[in-house]
Amino acid sequence: MTDNLIDLLKQQVSAIVLEGDSTFLSEKNTALSHFYPILLSILKGKPGLIDALKNQLNPRLNDLFETNPALKHQFLDNIRGAAPAPEIENTLSKSILPALGILENQAGSSDADAIVHLIDTQQSAVQSALPAWAAGILAALGINTAMGQTVHQAPEIAEPAAVQEKKSNSWLPILAIVILALLALFWFKSCSDKNKVEETAPPVQSAAAQPASLQLSTNEKGQLVSCQVYVNNSSYIDILQQQVKQIFNSPTGCGASAEASYHTEFIDQDAIPSVLKLVQGTPNVALNWVGDQLSIQSSNPQDADRLAAEIKKLAKNMNIMVQKPADVSTTVNNSITDAQKALSSIDPDQVQALDVATALNMQIINFATASSEIPEVNKSILDQAAALMQRAKQVELTVTGHTDATGNAEANKKLSQSRAQAVVDYLISKGVDPAQLQAVGMGQEKPVADNATEEGQFKNRRIEFEVLNKDTGVVRKVDEEGVKKQP
Repeated sequence: MTDNLIDLLKQQVSAIVLEGDSTFLSEKNTALSHFYPILLSILKGKPGLIDALKNQLNPRLNDLFETNPALKHQFLDNIRGAAPAPEIENTLSKSILPALGILENQAGSSDADAIVHLIDTQQSAVQSALPAWAAGILAALGINTAMGQTVHQAPEIAEPAAVQEKKSNSWLPILAIVILALLALFWFKSCSDKNKVEETAPPVQSAAAQPASLQLSTNEKGQLVSCQVYVNNSSYIDILQQQVKQIFNSPTGCGASAEASYHTEFIDQDAIPSVLKLVQGTPNVALNWVGDQLSIQSSNPQDADRLAAEIKKLAKNMNIMVQKPADVSTTVNNSITDAQKALSSIDPDQVQALDVATALNMQIINFATASSEIPEVNKSILDQAAALMQRAKQVELTVTGHTDATGNAEANKKLSQSRAQAVVDYLISKGVDPAQLQAVGMGQEKPVADNATEEGQFKNRRIEFEVLNKDTGVVRKVDEEGVKKQP
């Protein structure tokens, strides 16, 4: 066990809570240092809070002031310095769970009595670290800082009425002076706080910061297929991982990123475990929780609508949307029309390889499941391209097949190769020189969309046309950003 529990909390918990933070760091670090002895005093005086806090996914400062909510504002005014109160409150709230983890580790047990005993052995260090103003706050919560226990009023010994009256009268002048002094102090502090609020407007969130996000999907049995979480809070990620593993009976849980570019918490974060329980067992659902936007997609529209209605009751600050599956037929037909227009605009006497590839990439070749047979609707586009390529022998293209991530990766790679080769063979059958073409199968290795949704899988099942310079071996890829060189 450490010689000084307060120092340990400052070293380990503050590092966790302030990691990646960039605003009011000095004030937040000072507030945390003052908060630790106050937190320990409250836990020692109210042991029942220990289990209550541990059982929450995201304990908040409000939980410590539940018996006297108005006192929280006075506490924040004393501890926040020049920082806005919401910033400090959020920082202190984030420190509660890791602080409890440190206490459990040092006590060698999660039992509340063991933790209280640990704090009791450190009582002198805790008391010496308490800021002077904390005694009044703790007393208002019913905590005796001298003993570290909930205050119980001792019985008074009755005195003769005359003596009581004399004592009462002797204190009146002093009491009047104290009241006047307190009123003057309150007036001064109110003015100071007003000026402080005017001078220190809340900082604007960095535009570069990305909202925390959670993406997951289920299979036809309602089991977890994929899960990814992005939030700048390692402690919360650990908690969420445990929830996902337990709810979905999944040994792997979620992939996770705690990079500093992400926000430190989710909107309506406390509702996430309940939402996961709703999703568990629902087949073929994709859920995407980003900032205050929550989108739900399902192969069964009734399931998506039901989930949306139930989640709205839990996550009241989220904008919940049901994404309808894309109309594949309309999307494919529109792509064919665009490709036809692009090919028709090419001058047959000035054919450029880049123009041909760009036009061909506008079409969607929607192969049937496990099939490499080219759909009839795409053959007219390939016929137009073949006619142009016969007039321009310098046009040399690589035809690359891609699949979604459903099924076996090795089988998907073979299927993508077969589909790319089918397109090459068709163009050759229409008179294109075989030397102008080559087929490549990439399988599921290079997705362009999220495989967790049907729409994403549809986008990943694609054929791409790239311009190949056989002298240099460099492929020039055509996309909406223009031509890119790739190795």
